[in-house]
Amino acid sequence: MKAMILAAGRGERLRPLTDHLPKPLVEVAGKPLIIYHLEKLAQAGFKEVVINHAWLGHKLVSTLGDGAKWGLTISYSEEIHALETGGGIKKALSLLGDKPFFVINGDVFIDTLPKIHALSEGLLAHLWLVDNPTQHPAGDFALIEGRASVLGESKLTFSGMGVYHPALFGNIAEQAFALAPLLRAAMDNGKVSAEHFSPYWCDVGTLERLDKIEKREQKRVSNANLG
Repeated sequence: MKAMILAAGRGERLRPLTDHLPKPLVEVAGKPLIIYHLEKLAQAGFKEVVINHAWLGHKLVSTLGDGAKWGLTISYSEEIHALETGGGIKKALSLLGDKPFFVINGDVFIDTLPKIHALSEGLLAHLWLVDNPTQHPAGDFALIEGRASVLGESKLTFSGMGVYHPALFGNIAEQAFALAPLLRAAMDNGKVSAEHFSPYWCDVGTLERLDKIEKREQKRVSNANLG
């Protein structure tokens, strides 16, 4: 299975850091966010990774190169203007191939990847859902008997991690569009499975959250060194 890291966002709420850096190159404990992902993907056995980019994307390419440092082959999908989540994946399909692929947002921070598996027969997507963070208390989708649903009072938050079949994007032209409407339509047809993701997860959307993760990682590294 190939993997894709969504890395084309502007990162407005992380300014001024993102005035001169693409969001995925913002550092936590001395390491760019996206490198944490690359390391975890390599450890999980992935060999091919696609990264989309827009704002200051050349800095991503020059920093990460061809991926050989991590035992990966990295391909890049350049966007002149950011195409949003759905549009970014659609544009990259020629690099991702005709089989299901794993996607992770470049601006989330996790301790470990979920156990990634193939899609069950007839499904278009599998999502990992997390407990609702304080900035998103209403959640996104309900988890009902292994399926993601727009119905249900108790909703969880979409983690930004999922496995998608290329057919999910098949009838849409290359343009900027969000992923959520496609997922909701597929959910209405019972074609999206899901599971709860319980390890540490944080959406690095603001300077405050970045600082929180930075302090957490410094503490973890310090404790590891003491141990």
